[in-house]
Amino acid sequence: MPAAAEVVVPAAREAAESEAQPGLDSSDGPGAVHSGVPGPGPGVAEIVARAVARAMDEDDTQDLPNVAAPRRGTAVTEVPLHLPFRAASTVPLPERAPAAAPRPARPAPGRRVPRGDDRLREHRGPVLPGWVGVAVGGLALAGCTAVLWRAGILPAPLVAAFGAAPRAYQGLRAAHWPPLAFLGIVALVALGGLGRARTGHAWVLTLFGRYRGTVRRTGLTWVSPLLLRRRVDVRLRHWRSDPMPAVDSGGLALQVVVQVVWQVKDTARATLAVADHTEYLAEQVESAMARVLSQLPADAFHEDAPTLRDAEAVGDALTRMLAAETEAVGIEVFSAQPTRIEYAAEVAEAMRRRRVAAIDAKHRDAVLTSVVDAVDDTVHRLTSRGLVELDDYERKALVKDLTVAFYTGRTD
Repeated sequence: MPAAAEVVVPAAREAAESEAQPGLDSSDGPGAVHSGVPGPGPGVAEIVARAVARAMDEDDTQDLPNVAAPRRGTAVTEVPLHLPFRAASTVPLPERAPAAAPRPARPAPGRRVPRGDDRLREHRGPVLPGWVGVAVGGLALAGCTAVLWRAGILPAPLVAAFGAAPRAYQGLRAAHWPPLAFLGIVALVALGGLGRARTGHAWVLTLFGRYRGTVRRTGLTWVSPLLLRRRVDVRLRHWRSDPMPAVDSGGLALQVVVQVVWQVKDTARATLAVADHTEYLAEQVESAMARVLSQLPADAFHEDAPTLRDAEAVGDALTRMLAAETEAVGIEVFSAQPTRIEYAAEVAEAMRRRRVAAIDAKHRDAVLTSVVDAVDDTVHRLTSRGLVELDDYERKALVKDLTVAFYTGRTD
């Protein structure tokens, strides 16, 4: 819109100025001549009005005041160009579609760590103190005894021992069977659910294959006899492996012994998520040890570099890896330390000779360094104090003799 206004206004002003010039007759018709000067020609003001109307039509405005088209020959001094604008200075843009939610980052390719079933978590199982089962079972047995006494089945000496009068035997009638059956079932359930829970052990309860909870209470307890109990050792335990084969980063065969300190943290996963959690732990120890030991050399003979002799660093890496692997089966690993790392029998002799050679080379290098320092210090003192004056030949001879003497004295 501003560009259209800038085009129309100069045209209107030029038309007005041309009509206001002397020598133009505003009352004559189109093409009239006054004093030999041609008139402005017909339709100049009309063309301006049409341009204004075209600009208004393009802007879709309705509030522009009506402007009558000037008649021919009429001087135009001002053209109203009050072009309307809406309340908002800008035309509303179409709404943008909401940005799509960022896609979740894909996990880095590689080995996946087992996570286990998140629905299988340890929780407290249904259990009651043992005295409740004893009390209910005792009351049920007492009720059965009373029913039998009323039927006259109990022998007279037993009845007399309780201080009651014996009754004549009348036989079991139909009215005696329901209470006897009910009280007998109650006694069986109450006394059959009693158990002795030991310290450091837990019971995993299942009903028709479904996990119902874990009992960690100790002492005399009562658990429903319909539930199947599986005892799990939850004490802090340690496991020492036999010498296991492995290789270092250079492919040399090794024999490694590892000691693991662990404990069952989630009894539900340890019992139901794997067939045997102890065998699973042993296999994961061997697997994690092979991955950790293959990252470093067993020895760095001629350079100062990290090796498998750093037991603390190797143990920390092995512990972290093993803890991540066994978390899925409810096992918590506190420590996994290699207690012995040795070369296999087929390479042990060759590695021993190489180690001896490396130690000997390092010793000779240290001796030679100390000899050179001693020779340099001796020659510098002799020359700096002015005790001797040596030319290049004499200096070289003195250095040679001192080096031989010092090196012979250090190695003897």
